Amino acid sequence: MAANDSEEISFKKDTVSKLLASFFKEDKTRLSGDAATLMAEMLRIFVREAAVRAQKQAEAEDCDQVDIEHFEKILPQLLLDF
Repeated sequence: MAANDSEEISFKKDTVSKLLASFFKEDKTRLSGDAATLMAEMLRIFVREAAVRAQKQAEAEDCDQVDIEHFEKILPQLLLDF
């Protein structure tokens, strides 16, 4: 993946909660802590998978650097898989 593979992707639960809450249509809608934790984990998996697929796409094109074009090429299938 990157030069420093040991760094783990993570999302703060509070950030995920605020992001999701911004899309709620009613003020009464609440998000439990477990739901926020689950969503943060899904985001972590999604981002990691996107990075891996974009890297493989770049390697398939004999590129030594991942560009936005590689991400754009893998995005449709990634979205279908999730």
